[in-house]
Amino acid sequence: MPLSQPPPPRGTLLHIAERRHWESARDAGVSYAMSTLGRTLDEEGFVHCSSDLAQAEGVLERFYAGVDRAGLLLLVIDVSRLDAPVRHEPADGSLFPHVYGPIPLSAVIDVRPVPGSR
Repeated sequence: MPLSQPPPPRGTLLHIAERRHWESARDAGVSYAMSTLGRTLDEEGFVHCSSDLAQAEGVLERFYAGVDRAGLLLLVIDVSRLDAPVRHEPADGSLFPHVYGPIPLSAVIDVRPVPGSR
């Protein structure tokens, strides 16, 4: 899948979010606390993120293949605005950033369509 978006700014992480969960947190003015597809931060222990667009595209292909891309968003997170630690941990032969706490709304500096969306 070709990259069709500009790269995220330095010092940021990417998180694939279900649109309904992001919009619910945003509209309620509360920190975002979903970890991954259908799983909360409390269930997983951290929020799954990607370091760059290529890594996010791989996650989309492996774990979100059957999900309508219109229902997904790509959150661009400013690491300096997080209250929780970020650990880069191995998974599937790569290091993935995991945020060990909720994502404050102020840390989300951009919301984009996921790669491959129309």
